[in-house]
Amino acid sequence: MEGHPEYAIDLDKIVASKFPGRKIPAPLMSFFKRLIHQDYINEFLTLGYEGVEFCNKAMEFLDVTVEVEGLERVKVPQGAKITFASNHPLGGIDGVSLAGVVGGHFGENLRILVNDFLMALKGLAPFCRGVNKTGSQSRNLPAVVQEIYESDNNVVIFPAGICSRKTSGVIQDLPWSKNFVKMSSRTGRYVVPVHFIGRNSNRFYNVANLCKLLKLKFNFAMIFLPDEMYRARHGKFKIIFGDPIPPETFDSSRSHYEWAQWVRKRAYKL
Repeated sequence: MEGHPEYAIDLDKIVASKFPGRKIPAPLMSFFKRLIHQDYINEFLTLGYEGVEFCNKAMEFLDVTVEVEGLERVKVPQGAKITFASNHPLGGIDGVSLAGVVGGHFGENLRILVNDFLMALKGLAPFCRGVNKTGSQSRNLPAVVQEIYESDNNVVIFPAGICSRKTSGVIQDLPWSKNFVKMSSRTGRYVVPVHFIGRNSNRFYNVANLCKLLKLKFNFAMIFLPDEMYRARHGKFKIIFGDPIPPETFDSSRSHYEWAQWVRKRAYKL
């Protein structure tokens, strides 16, 4: 395959578009480029893969093995749409590999709601809708979410919104957002709980906990996620799919938030 330099990421351009008018010192930018392994990542990105092929080839490039269990359980009426709700332990490999498995098995009519930084990955972009959840662009979030759930696409969602944290020695998601339950129920989607088994380094959890202790608004731990993916090379992970939950399950006996935690508990029991 010929090279595709247009698929490469350029941190200078990404930062300039996200923070117009702000000048970041060159030494600091060089540090960030090393931290995200820009050159290493671009070795793969410039191969030009897209969609499911991008996801599968990325796992090969990283020499990552993902064991899949329970796909035979995911049986829904013909034409029914599915929301795959997963825990979020890694922040990179979990999203890419889960998209590859779901897209490969159920078809590439798939959408994932992601931080808009990830839209720079052109090979993954066909699956993704990007939102800025913290900036002025966050106003488009409700419209994007509604568009995704009302579409004919299956949806992969990480309801915690951020990667798992380590609290009292236990690595797990924060409470799940209620939106996936509300929107799946409203649009007649089956919900499939998914448990992704994996973890990041202690450094990541220490940084995340320090941010929480200092009450910092910016999620600095997110900056380390590309390096966590790099460190996970040659690793082995596991995805377990649960039984589909019919949309009528989410009745008025519980609030949407309570139903979301109920699904979260089912995912962790897998």
